[in-house]
Amino acid sequence: MKSVTLFADWDPRPNFTLGSKDIEGKLTYLGSKVWRNPEVKVMEKEVPEPGPTEVLIRVRACGICGSDVHMFQADGDGYILYPGLTAFPATLGHEFSGEVEAAGSQALNKRTGKPFQKGEAVTAEEMFWCASCRPCADGYPNHCEALQELGFSTDGAFAEFVKIDSRYVWSIEPLRSLYKGEDLFTAGSLVEPTSVAYNAVIERGGGIRAGDNVVILGGGPIGLAACAILRRSGAASVILSEPSKERAELGMKMGATHVVNPFEKDPAERILSITEGQGAKLYLEATGLPDKVWGDIERVIWQIVRADSTDIEFFTMADVGPGGLEEDDTAGDGVFSSDKFPLAGQEYTFYRYDLRILAFDRLVQAADPLERKVILVPHDASPPGSPGLGGTTGRSPVPFEIQGLASRTAPRGRVR
Repeated sequence: MKSVTLFADWDPRPNFTLGSKDIEGKLTYLGSKVWRNPEVKVMEKEVPEPGPTEVLIRVRACGICGSDVHMFQADGDGYILYPGLTAFPATLGHEFSGEVEAAGSQALNKRTGKPFQKGEAVTAEEMFWCASCRPCADGYPNHCEALQELGFSTDGAFAEFVKIDSRYVWSIEPLRSLYKGEDLFTAGSLVEPTSVAYNAVIERGGGIRAGDNVVILGGGPIGLAACAILRRSGAASVILSEPSKERAELGMKMGATHVVNPFEKDPAERILSITEGQGAKLYLEATGLPDKVWGDIERVIWQIVRADSTDIEFFTMADVGPGGLEEDDTAGDGVFSSDKFPLAGQEYTFYRYDLRILAFDRLVQAADPLERKVILVPHDASPPGSPGLGGTTGRSPVPFEIQGLASRTAPRGRVR
């Protein structure tokens, strides 16, 4: 069978030290630090034979992910752009669907509870998890300590056939009532990116309440899927920031209520106007360029800060040393600390509010986005967009990171 396979040279960057899970010459969790001179070849491979629990799938549709592109693209020094788990050579492709060609006797179909039969329409998870490690036991299989990834570290679906353990294979037969012919497999190939969006905004992001406003930055497959998911979850306003006319139109069809072209209008001003100054409860960064869009989110945040907000608490602190602050409650919300904490002998106003900002990036997929946002502002400063708080010296806010996770339902503690 023909396959699209990527080759690259194992050539770690100078001074780069392999991680404990990296395998010399074969596998790394930081691809852009190791793999050099990528080359894609269309080549012949043997059709794999399925084992007792495995399914051989005839591929009918497979999407091209940005990750596929970044594994092939190289920087000025020849290193691949993709920064994650990789083992080459590997056949690319992970957003796919197809039909069961053959299956082992123990390859059970979760839809029927019986062994898979030839012809069943299926798709598969992209991450292969062990089900034995602590993250898997805790319900976070994408954090598996023995993780493998389809099309990254194992042969993927840019081929006529792909072999996958039945644990990761899912029937898409129920979609036949909605999609006919090849449309069934096109829809099936979108299950993986749609699941990524769902996991981000619902599972890890905590979802929303009916009537909440949300902002989605970027109208690629993840952002568009998030438009549909959040609108159907009850969002009042689904604001999509996207410069492409075609993607903007598709976003409106998928569930966006408003589209902002960031090249033509100020996103922060439009978000505040659409939400009547309320801002959003959830922001999804799906552009892949967080440094370009964070400024707009920050401006919205500052301009919705006001004394009558139910989401914000104000504290005044004085004479706090470089050891940092501890939150004095019983909820286990963690310790607020910073290596560079410029508070000694000064008075600050402490702003804390619940806000979810999800940065979609494979590098940070292990980070729980459900954190409390903490910002410290000099007591005599006035936050941008909030002239009623503090003085007018123009001193800058102090970034203050939370170490540990915060609970949405935990009682608010006092700061001492």
